[in-house]
Amino acid sequence: MLQSSNQSQLSPPNATSCDNAPEAWDLLHRVLPVFIITICSFGLLGNLFVLSVFLLPRRRLNVAEIYLANLAASDLVFVLGLPFWAENIWNEFNWPFGALLCRVVNGVIKANLFISIFLVVAISQDRYHALVHPMASRRWRRRRQAQATCVLIWAMGGLLSVPTFLLRSIEAVPDLNISACVLQLPHQAWHFTRMVELNVLGFLLPLAAIVFFNWHILANLRRREEVRGIQGRVPKDGKTTALILVLVATFLVCWAPYHFFAFLEFLFQVRAIRGCFWEDFIDLGLQLANFFAFINSCLNPVIYVFVGRLFRTKVGELYKQCTPRSLSPVFSSHRKEILQHFRRN
Repeated sequence: MLQSSNQSQLSPPNATSCDNAPEAWDLLHRVLPVFIITICSFGLLGNLFVLSVFLLPRRRLNVAEIYLANLAASDLVFVLGLPFWAENIWNEFNWPFGALLCRVVNGVIKANLFISIFLVVAISQDRYHALVHPMASRRWRRRRQAQATCVLIWAMGGLLSVPTFLLRSIEAVPDLNISACVLQLPHQAWHFTRMVELNVLGFLLPLAAIVFFNWHILANLRRREEVRGIQGRVPKDGKTTALILVLVATFLVCWAPYHFFAFLEFLFQVRAIRGCFWEDFIDLGLQLANFFAFINSCLNPVIYVFVGRLFRTKVGELYKQCTPRSLSPVFSSHRKEILQHFRRN
């Protein structure tokens, strides 16, 4: 096995005496790049639209909008690396872009992996303060604090990606007849360090924070609904509750497979599990898990923004600003005529 290769991003299957499931790999080389480019297209359009809605009005963003705009920017940078990943798979992991782009592309993907997840935690924390502690949230929910938090998150993502920038390089793989972009780990202990960085800092701790914040949000919303029910009022927080559940479920569905296979890869690297079955299972699983993880960057604009009332309000405001005032009465009268026509008939 190539101990220097890392399958979790843009790396080839491990070169060993195993047959590496050639039929499965042939299918993956043909089909997966098409899906990746599709995700990239939707992710670019969605995140660019989100950023345009927040930034075109040229006004100061509030706390929630600051986090959402940074999330869209992070996902936008994230999907920009997907065409390289698609081309790499299409070429059967023969990296055609040179050593510099090998480091830059993988480093940017790694940085934004952490940035996106940390921003999800920040959004959950912001909603926790706004819904559970609305009075005290005035002290926590300030624009400068939100901006400082975002700067810190981007800095942490960049710092955690430094090993990828330094250790990624082009290496010839004679058994596969390719020159691959791989992660050169200088010592066996780096496998454990990478597992802690990726699985613990990049998933388990953020997941624990997300579950904590959203659990308390759901409990608070449930209490509000009970009070409104006693008072004979219709509960109005159902959509918010459903949105929170969708957020957590989507986060788990998109990221849990990736971190599961990344942990299995760690076990294989340290020889805790062995054999051709595990090698093929991990190699193929990591490529598919990457695909599901990248889908999250395409879904984030829909889940965090499009479904929310906040964004729909901003789209309406931007539409009014972009629509010429002289056309507004024409559209309004035309709409009234259409409604009167349908009422008569």
